[in-house]
Amino acid sequence: MRSSRGRWSVAGLVAGFAGLAASYCVAMVMTTRDSPVTAVAELVTRLTPGPVVERAIRILGHHDKQFLLLMILLLSGVVFAWAGRLARRSWWAPTIVFAVLGVVGGIAVWLQRGSGAIDILPIGVGFATWLVCLSLLTEPLRLHERALTAAAEVPEQPGIPARADHTRRTFLLRAGIIVAGTTVVGTVGRVVGRGRRHVEEARRLLRLPGVTGPHVPDGVRVGLEGVTPWATPARDFYRIDTAFVVPTIDPTDWQLRIHGMVDREIVLTYQQLIDRQVTQAWVTLNCVSNPVGGDLIGNAWWSGVRIADLLAAAGVQPGADAVLQTSDDGWTCGTPIGALTDQRDAMLAFAMNGRPLPIDHGFPVRTIVPGLYGYVSACKWVVEMKVTRFADIEAYWTSKGWSELGPVKISSRIDVPGDGGEVLASGGRVGGMAWSQHTGISAVEVSVDDGPWQPADIGGVPSTDTWVQWAATIDVEPGDHTLAVRATDADGQVQTGEEQDVLPDGATGWHTIDFKATETTDE
Repeated sequence: MRSSRGRWSVAGLVAGFAGLAASYCVAMVMTTRDSPVTAVAELVTRLTPGPVVERAIRILGHHDKQFLLLMILLLSGVVFAWAGRLARRSWWAPTIVFAVLGVVGGIAVWLQRGSGAIDILPIGVGFATWLVCLSLLTEPLRLHERALTAAAEVPEQPGIPARADHTRRTFLLRAGIIVAGTTVVGTVGRVVGRGRRHVEEARRLLRLPGVTGPHVPDGVRVGLEGVTPWATPARDFYRIDTAFVVPTIDPTDWQLRIHGMVDREIVLTYQQLIDRQVTQAWVTLNCVSNPVGGDLIGNAWWSGVRIADLLAAAGVQPGADAVLQTSDDGWTCGTPIGALTDQRDAMLAFAMNGRPLPIDHGFPVRTIVPGLYGYVSACKWVVEMKVTRFADIEAYWTSKGWSELGPVKISSRIDVPGDGGEVLASGGRVGGMAWSQHTGISAVEVSVDDGPWQPADIGGVPSTDTWVQWAATIDVEPGDHTLAVRATDADGQVQTGEEQDVLPDGATGWHTIDFKATETTDE
């Protein structure tokens, strides 16, 4: 009987995942951005309290989304197996279970930005697939159990065991066919439905007038091997966003709407944007979730159009103090209007390191605002900017407990040596990075074993909007030691040693490591 119950569970699992594959395929063929599973995952993310999201990012890093999707699939599998067992007793019980799952998926899809009634179609296809496949799989199981019951009641009748074997083989054959079909349907959805390759080709063929390749300025490097490169390649640039499926937008379909508290609403196409005067700058971006000593930071050569000029053309009305930016995937951030209209290079960027933006980093257009953490400024796949007041809006991360304005805090990091690494006791070289975007770094100091602070050399920078490399020489006794670093910004403010978590407005504290001083270092 235990093996029989197992077959009913398998029937539920096979039917359930067949339904998921069918809904996924239909969603992809319709070029819907989200399949129902990813829509549910995004809904879970939106409803999750901020501290829980932050802890997940800290523990799982960029694997947090994959982990959530895996957990949803595992939980779905448990529910599918349970529904299969329910089918053993009644036909209507699994129908209710599948209907509830369909309603959850439908709500998640409906709540996606820009969704309509047609986007629910994949849910209906998945529900129908569930029911049909479960019926096909449970029919031979019922006949099999009837044959076994008859064999127990009339053991001398030879035809009954043969019928039992036949129904078992029928179940296995149907299950195999459905599994194979599920694999094919899922593959078709992945190959046919994704618009990414089309958008990648459109991106590759773009020619952006006025955009030049990055030239690393002289003097920014301190010449210490192992220090993070001053210029970050696009492939190494950190990525933090809420998108489970990255928006793929053809440049010819992109538009930006600027509205709200303005004299004239503006709607820009991609061509109209790139035809405007281009501004280019080295700008360092970092995430508010970056812990002390963390690597959620990068420096790139950005090309785009100044937002201040666009807002001036729209005519910002008195009383406005914020711009609510909206991404194609529905993510929002509230940006202080002062940071968008002063002399900094706040821009709608369409190129990164001399090339059109990578899709994962916001293609075709994203926002770059020096001096602010990304959660209040760096809107990827931006499609809407509403001039408004902070009192009238609530953005994605601020609704989860993060602060409203998000100015970048002074910070510094030790790259050489790594924690637990080795340094020459006499004349050992240490180094790393320091940043205070849109204010600048004037000095960096290091301290060994809580001793006096010693000045470090810092590299030159083209503006206050980028990080700096630093390096210092230390002389210590051989053995185990600690090394700490702190920075001073261009306004004379010294980096605090008070430790604070990233929530609500960024981490503080001195990055400190353990190292071993040796007479010679390993080759």
